[in-house]
Amino acid sequence: MRARVIAVGAAAVAYVLGSHWLMTGAPASPWNAVVVVGPMLGAAALIAWQRRQRLLAALAALATAGLLVQAWRGDGLSVGSIYVGQHVAIHVLLAFVFGLTLQAGREPLVTALARRVHGSLTPAMEAYSRRVTLAWTAYFVAMAALSLVLYALAPFDAWATFANLVTPLAMLVMFVGEYLLRYRLHPEFERATLAQAVRAYADRGSHD
Repeated sequence: MRARVIAVGAAAVAYVLGSHWLMTGAPASPWNAVVVVGPMLGAAALIAWQRRQRLLAALAALATAGLLVQAWRGDGLSVGSIYVGQHVAIHVLLAFVFGLTLQAGREPLVTALARRVHGSLTPAMEAYSRRVTLAWTAYFVAMAALSLVLYALAPFDAWATFANLVTPLAMLVMFVGEYLLRYRLHPEFERATLAQAVRAYADRGSHD
């Protein structure tokens, strides 16, 4: 499991650095957008299909096909707008996934994951995990809004730096900050590894 996590992490870093170079250093080409956005759309289609979310899989596949057609024709949306559209759409979708579970009668996403990892939860732990779900929802909304503002008001290179470099670092800060806060406020939480959290999310997805 550790080797797999390291391999995935290395691939993610390579993808981020390659994407940043294509956005800011490579000659402008509609095929750059295919290289940057295409893999994420393909992965989304595959994951959605495996989880029997046929509509989402079909939409991701259609978006991939549309991206290829646009690159082949060399017209349509600007490459920059495709990049920002991808970045904003990912964060809006994540905000929707987290926020939807905050509805009355539903179990917050982080609460469900914590229950899979830790078993039974105390009322205080349930309340805390609900607040964490809300915090992640607000975070994703804020990142989407900031992305649009930067794209509209700042040079494209500044937006690309935010999207490719600041975004993953900000998510890492959220993860680490929440981890430290959790065990400071609620030491009754048993220590859980990243691998356990990933397995909990995977198990939840397989049962959805």
